[in-house]
Amino acid sequence: MQNLAAHVRARLPQLRDAEARVAQVLLDQGPELVRLSVSDVATMAHTAASSVVRACQRLGFRGYQEVKIAAAREVPRPRPTTPEGVDATSRALADTVQAAREVLDGLSTTVSPDHLRTAAEALHAASRVLVVGAGLSTAVATDAAYRLRALGCAVDAPTDPLTAEVAASLLPADAVCLAVSHTGATRTTVDAARRAHACGATVISLTSYARSPLTETSQCTLLAGGQDLTLGLEAVAGRLAHLVVVDALALTLLALRGSDAQQALARSAEVTAAHAY
Repeated sequence: MQNLAAHVRARLPQLRDAEARVAQVLLDQGPELVRLSVSDVATMAHTAASSVVRACQRLGFRGYQEVKIAAAREVPRPRPTTPEGVDATSRALADTVQAAREVLDGLSTTVSPDHLRTAAEALHAASRVLVVGAGLSTAVATDAAYRLRALGCAVDAPTDPLTAEVAASLLPADAVCLAVSHTGATRTTVDAARRAHACGATVISLTSYARSPLTETSQCTLLAGGQDLTLGLEAVAGRLAHLVVVDALALTLLALRGSDAQQALARSAEVTAAHAY
């Protein structure tokens, strides 16, 4: 476990009541957990020690001791403080950079190489690829569609939600639907993914949370982000993480497609060059 906070934050939405309070204590204490007993955590979370153990298991650990081991590997990295008198613009820049750094540091923990490889193999074998995303995820979906198309994939990426849902309902069984959503709960994106799934197509989700309506209908989930940051920066950092995953997915697909992808990239480069001064 290379990033305890990223691991816990990605799974926090699936917890309720006492277990959620335990998870919040784990996040709040971070590396300080090495000095705390299971009873200490239980007291802080206003619950029983058994609930602490159960919450740790729900988070994917064997128990609290394994959480402490993960915490011991963490190096305290305090958030930079902005000196008094510094203007709001400098503070905004510092907070944004810190948010991006945190989410990128957590990628090696939340993104499964096996899932990344599975997603690339599904895209490689797909007769068609539908990429869907709405709101702030539209930019990520557009980027993913561009990169997949440049690698020779037959890609459709409608920006209109109704058109996307219609396209999803017409997918053949050997197609792939790549659905991008930070929360995994955007209705138009989830509805399109569900229609693709109903057609027998493979659904790949790129999202920030381990459990969501979108992941429930996905055969493969690429989990990136999930940071609960201040000032609404979770969306900014989440998009950055998703773009990094798209790059990693494209590179994995490039290796799978070999010379065919190289030829497609060469043609894409010719078109791009023709539009540059």
